[in-house]
Amino acid sequence: QVQLVESGGGSVQAGGSLRLSCVASRYLFSSYSMGWFRQAPGKEREGVAAIDSGGGTTYYADSVKGRFTISQDNAKNTLYLQMNNLKPEDTAMYYCAAVYWRTAAPLSQAEYRYWGQGTQVTVSS
Repeated sequence: QVQLVESGGGSVQAGGSLRLSCVASRYLFSSYSMGWFRQAPGKEREGVAAIDSGGGTTYYADSVKGRFTISQDNAKNTLYLQMNNLKPEDTAMYYCAAVYWRTAAPLSQAEYRYWGQGTQVTVSS
Protein backbone atom coordinates (compact mmCIF):
# COMPACT_ATOMS: atom_id res chain seq x y z
CA GLN A 1 0.00 0.00 0.00
CA VAL A 2 2.66 2.47 1.13
CA GLN A 3 6.34 1.64 0.97
CA LEU A 4 9.07 3.96 2.19
CA VAL A 5 12.78 3.50 1.54
CA GLU A 6 15.39 5.65 3.24
CA SER A 7 18.89 6.34 2.01
CA GLY A 8 21.68 8.83 2.48
CA GLY A 9 22.96 7.79 5.87
CA GLY A 10 26.62 7.34 6.60
CA SER A 11 29.49 8.48 8.76
CA VAL A 12 30.43 12.11 9.12
CA GLN A 13 32.52 14.22 11.45
CA ALA A 14 30.92 16.62 13.88
CA GLY A 15 29.99 19.83 12.13
CA GLY A 16 29.42 18.09 8.83
CA SER A 17 26.26 17.63 6.83
CA LEU A 18 24.17 14.82 5.40
CA ARG A 19 20.97 14.69 3.41
CA LEU A 20 18.66 11.78 3.99
CA SER A 21 16.14 10.73 1.37
CA CYS A 22 12.93 8.76 1.68
CA VAL A 23 11.37 7.53 -1.54
CA ALA A 24 7.69 6.66 -1.43
CA SER A 25 6.12 3.95 -3.55
CA ARG A 26 3.59 6.41 -4.88
CA TYR A 27 2.63 10.03 -4.58
CA LEU A 28 1.63 10.69 -0.98
CA PHE A 29 2.33 14.25 -0.15
CA SER A 30 -1.03 15.85 -0.83
CA SER A 31 -2.82 13.52 1.58
CA TYR A 32 -0.19 12.10 3.96
CA SER A 33 1.82 13.78 6.64
CA MET A 34 5.44 12.69 6.73
CA GLY A 35 7.99 12.55 9.48
CA TRP A 36 11.57 11.71 10.31
CA PHE A 37 12.34 9.80 13.49
CA ARG A 38 15.51 8.46 15.01
CA GLN A 39 16.49 5.82 17.51
CA ALA A 40 19.84 5.31 19.17
CA PRO A 41 20.77 2.07 20.97
CA GLY A 42 19.10 1.92 24.35
CA LYS A 43 16.99 4.97 23.60
CA GLU A 44 13.37 5.47 22.68
CA ARG A 45 12.47 6.44 19.16
CA GLU A 46 12.03 10.18 18.95
CA GLY A 47 10.53 12.53 16.45
CA VAL A 48 12.99 14.73 14.62
CA ALA A 49 11.00 16.60 11.99
CA ALA A 50 7.62 16.39 10.32
CA ILE A 51 5.69 18.02 7.51
CA ASP A 52 1.95 18.25 7.10
CA SER A 53 0.14 16.85 4.11
CA GLY A 54 0.52 19.37 1.34
CA GLY A 55 3.81 20.57 2.75
CA GLY A 56 2.45 23.72 4.32
CA THR A 57 3.63 23.31 7.90
CA THR A 58 6.80 21.84 9.36
CA TYR A 59 7.73 20.77 12.87
CA TYR A 60 11.09 20.17 14.52
CA ALA A 61 12.37 18.75 17.74
CA ASP A 62 14.11 21.37 19.85
CA SER A 63 17.34 19.41 19.64
CA VAL A 64 17.57 19.84 15.87
CA LYS A 65 15.83 23.15 15.32
CA GLY A 66 17.98 25.45 13.24
CA ARG A 67 20.17 22.59 12.04
CA PHE A 68 17.81 20.20 10.24
CA THR A 69 15.35 20.95 7.47
CA ILE A 70 12.56 18.69 6.23
CA SER A 71 11.32 19.06 2.68
CA GLN A 72 9.71 17.08 -0.10
CA ASP A 73 9.93 16.85 -3.85
CA ASN A 74 6.50 16.06 -5.22
CA ALA A 75 7.74 15.15 -8.67
CA LYS A 76 10.13 12.54 -7.26
CA ASN A 77 7.87 11.26 -4.46
CA THR A 78 10.79 11.88 -2.15
CA LEU A 79 11.05 13.25 1.37
CA TYR A 80 14.32 14.79 2.51
CA LEU A 81 16.01 15.62 5.75
CA GLN A 82 18.88 18.04 5.35
CA MET A 83 21.10 17.76 8.41
CA ASN A 84 23.69 20.46 9.02
CA ASN A 85 26.12 21.04 11.86
CA LEU A 86 25.81 17.44 12.94
CA LYS A 87 26.67 16.50 16.49
CA PRO A 88 27.66 13.14 18.00
CA GLU A 89 24.31 13.02 19.80
CA ASP A 90 22.64 12.92 16.38
CA THR A 91 24.02 9.41 15.90
CA ALA A 92 21.07 7.07 15.42
CA MET A 93 19.08 5.01 13.00
CA TYR A 94 16.85 7.40 11.10
CA TYR A 95 13.42 6.39 9.86
CA CYS A 96 10.88 8.09 7.68
CA ALA A 97 7.20 7.58 8.36
CA ALA A 98 3.81 8.48 6.95
CA VAL A 99 0.26 8.85 8.23
CA TYR A 100 -2.88 9.62 6.30
CA TRP A 101 -3.96 13.24 6.36
CA ARG A 102 -2.76 15.13 9.40
CA THR A 103 -1.97 14.51 13.02
CA ALA A 104 -2.23 16.65 16.12
CA ALA A 105 1.06 15.19 17.35
CA PRO A 106 3.34 15.29 14.32
CA LEU A 107 6.48 14.33 16.24
CA SER A 108 4.90 11.39 18.06
CA GLN A 109 5.91 8.05 16.56
CA ALA A 110 2.65 6.48 17.72
CA GLU A 111 0.78 8.63 15.23
CA TYR A 112 2.41 7.10 12.16
CA ARG A 113 1.25 4.01 10.36
CA TYR A 114 3.85 3.44 7.65
CA TRP A 115 7.58 3.18 8.22
CA GLY A 116 10.74 2.73 6.26
CA GLN A 117 13.51 0.34 7.23
CA GLY A 118 15.88 3.04 8.45
CA THR A 119 19.26 4.43 7.50
CA GLN A 120 22.17 4.74 9.90
CA VAL A 121 23.75 8.08 10.70
CA THR A 122 26.98 8.13 12.67
CA VAL A 123 28.59 11.39 13.76
CA SER A 124 32.08 11.24 15.18
CA SER A 125 33.71 13.82 17.39
